[in-house]
Amino acid sequence: MKRMHDYIIVGSGASGSVLAHYLTQAGADVLMLEAGKRFTAATFPQNEMDANAQLMWNGGMDMSRDAATLFIRGKVLGGGTIINQCLLDRFDDVALDDWRTAAGIDFFRNRDMERHYDAVESNLSLHYMEKADWNRNAELYVEGFEKLGLEWAPLRRGQSDCGKGNDCIVCLGGCPRKSKQSMLETFLPKAEKNGLKILSEFEVAEVVHGQQFVTLQGRHQGHPHSLYGRQVILAAGALGTTQLLLKAGVQKRLPALGRNFHCHPQWMTVGFFDEPVDSHKGAFQSVKSTDPRFRDWGFKLENVFAGPIAMSLLKPGYGFEHQRFMQRYRNMACIEVAVRDQAAGTLALSNKGRLVIDKPLSDGDRQRANRGNQIVHDIFSTLGAREIMTSPIQIALHLMGGCSIGTRASDSVVNEQFQVHGLPRLRIADSSIFPNAPGINPSLSIMALSHRAAETLLAEAGIAPSTSTTRKQEQQA
Repeated sequence: MKRMHDYIIVGSGASGSVLAHYLTQAGADVLMLEAGKRFTAATFPQNEMDANAQLMWNGGMDMSRDAATLFIRGKVLGGGTIINQCLLDRFDDVALDDWRTAAGIDFFRNRDMERHYDAVESNLSLHYMEKADWNRNAELYVEGFEKLGLEWAPLRRGQSDCGKGNDCIVCLGGCPRKSKQSMLETFLPKAEKNGLKILSEFEVAEVVHGQQFVTLQGRHQGHPHSLYGRQVILAAGALGTTQLLLKAGVQKRLPALGRNFHCHPQWMTVGFFDEPVDSHKGAFQSVKSTDPRFRDWGFKLENVFAGPIAMSLLKPGYGFEHQRFMQRYRNMACIEVAVRDQAAGTLALSNKGRLVIDKPLSDGDRQRANRGNQIVHDIFSTLGAREIMTSPIQIALHLMGGCSIGTRASDSVVNEQFQVHGLPRLRIADSSIFPNAPGINPSLSIMALSHRAAETLLAEAGIAPSTSTTRKQEQQA
């Protein structure tokens, strides 16, 4: 006899884990599938190379069809929240107004999204990075901004207690201190306490939508397996979710599937100083640009750094010049430019069923990047950097789109109930539904949209959302 679950969630990142929490809290039978392995704070890989290989898809990165852009995504229980920096900002009116115009969805307003932001934030420990958190890289950033009359602000990060003088660069390979507010430390434990069942190392190969239920075919730890759910929620991110729908062969009924793929292309500029900067020590991201001109110009700046392997990839070539570059690792300061891209890409399947990412950059996108990089050059020049290098490597962060939300099946994939057009038992609330790039870190908004999606699902099932004791309520008690 088939085991029928109320809900099966494919993916365990910012969308899937939030959905699992609120659905199980209301008493639903929920099964979660994750392609990656399950780690704990004590078992995360000990070094950068192993973290890339074990926590990310394809050994650390996917590539665009022309190999010009690198895409990073998590393959681990907790998804991208395990390998990101957990920077949590709400969307502004600029982003939401653009979404409302593009999608025709009225709830893309701050007055409607506020309660969803409030709900998910109540489960998180949030910290505005203070001056005491700054390392020398952040100090240089702020000094340069103020000399040029540019506006900046502290980043808001999900963390509980990182300790003083913490070398938190390891956070990109999983937080060993249980401080970073990843799904592994926040929503997933609560969902499991309420009965969530998790199958890690389960790769879904096929989604079959039926009249009464949805069938998932895949492999669990290498063995064939079939699962059945009354409702299935795809929460595998822009690449994973879109790929599963493409494999389902529904492109004819959903012509927008695979289109409107966006990201925030990023360029890193390194400034070399005579004295050690030690950007790899302490909180390696603390401050961001808030200059309104930058928002109008379509980019933002943040102080940033990475481990030796990642930094070595920024420098083209090899031999003596590359060795000289890495010998000055301790003397590097670094600022990133992240562009709010305008040129949409496409996602498709090759003849062998592999995902093909076609993500061009328009002339306008390149102009935005060049303008931002020039400002970074001006900052480092003002600070007296001996040498400045902008890496030609394009790194795509915050992968979005491919299954855009909208009102019509002719130009979108998901409706305002987070339901795939024409496939009523299939839902999506992850970053694949984004209508365009917001220019703001999307993680918190993915959680907020997933809270709304959970409410929608429970209302349709006639189940009132449960009221739980939140972290803030616990702190007030």
